[in-house]
Amino acid sequence: MYALVDCNNFYASCERVFNPSLQNKPIAILSNNDGCVISRSDEAKALQLPMGAPIFKWEGFCKTNGITVLSSNYALYGDMSHRVMAILKQFTPDVEVYSIDEAFLEFKGFDHTNFTDYGGEIRQRILKWTGIPTCVGVAPTKALSKVANKIARKFPKETKGVYVIDSEAKRIKALKWMDIDAVWGIGRGFQKKLNAKGCTKAIDFVNLPDAWVRKNFGSTGFKLKKELEGISQLQLDEPTTKRAIATTRSFDYSYDDINYIKERVSTFATICAEKLRKQGSSCYMIYVILQSDKHKKNAEQHKASRVVNLPYPTDSSLIISTAAVSAVSQIFKKGVKYKRAGVIVMGLVPTDNYQLQMFDHENPKHKPLMRTIDKLNEKYANHKIKLGNQDLKRTWKMRQERLSPRYTTNINDIIVVK
Repeated sequence: MYALVDCNNFYASCERVFNPSLQNKPIAILSNNDGCVISRSDEAKALQLPMGAPIFKWEGFCKTNGITVLSSNYALYGDMSHRVMAILKQFTPDVEVYSIDEAFLEFKGFDHTNFTDYGGEIRQRILKWTGIPTCVGVAPTKALSKVANKIARKFPKETKGVYVIDSEAKRIKALKWMDIDAVWGIGRGFQKKLNAKGCTKAIDFVNLPDAWVRKNFGSTGFKLKKELEGISQLQLDEPTTKRAIATTRSFDYSYDDINYIKERVSTFATICAEKLRKQGSSCYMIYVILQSDKHKKNAEQHKASRVVNLPYPTDSSLIISTAAVSAVSQIFKKGVKYKRAGVIVMGLVPTDNYQLQMFDHENPKHKPLMRTIDKLNEKYANHKIKLGNQDLKRTWKMRQERLSPRYTTNINDIIVVK
């Protein structure tokens, strides 16, 4: 059996854990630089605040309807997610972290388990230990566990947050209830073809001939069909080494100052290098991107990129940052105000196993220096040790005018009990 555990309105729930006055109140969480709505509480959804709403257009609506609007507090959300996932691993060793707020669990050897009770125990422990409400869907396959989770979320009073598909009758009933566009793995293109075939519910898709599904949707669609039939095709994904690592961000405002942009790109490159070292990889290529604000139609637009090939693989922040900053000088266009930049490291190879060069090689002092920097940053957090061309005060420069305290990751923001 598989389970999908999903945190309810995760960002809003994290805010409520440390600010109980927000309980049962409408909440909206904004994207980077306080741009648009990316998460809503059920109360905000009931008021019909749309997902993706630009806050500058909906500010009045939020004030009129008493919606609390907050900046994304990624440090808090990431830490709370880590706590939830750690709790899930107490119930089974087989856990696939699917996103920041949901995970698949596989139950091997749980033949005589009452999964309704077990799911309830999972929910209660997460709620008690973290304050985060969840829903649990259990079924014989991953795709069906998604369906079960949606039923638990849709009917909280009837299911008490846990729904188990453990019989053929329950499977058929669930598939008849679920709309085809809500099925996990069915995108817009997939949906259009199915609608043209007369499919409006998940059961309609399952009842299609196997040959037709395989011909029109390939092995991916065929596996999904079998999953919904209760025949397991998808196993838990094992953590894999990334083939590329990217750090891209929008700026808080648009900038035409090349020195500012170089500093940001240096920071992005340094973060990529840290991720490389954490993964045990080195890179052969660095891809740098600059982009103006596409929403400002009257401003001059410019989007450019540059690939830097390195003579040898490296995970050194010094080398990667220098190469990235050099690329900025080559693609920067004077007079253009840039809104976004990014660094992607590619051509990854294991740091402890790659082809050595006869004449070109990394400065041997870099490796012990990087290890020391990583240890100090891990010990003191918040990236205390930086390169000379980085801003010493901030890692990300984002507009976060409505940011809540980082209750669990910053000692200065810890709750004070009076």
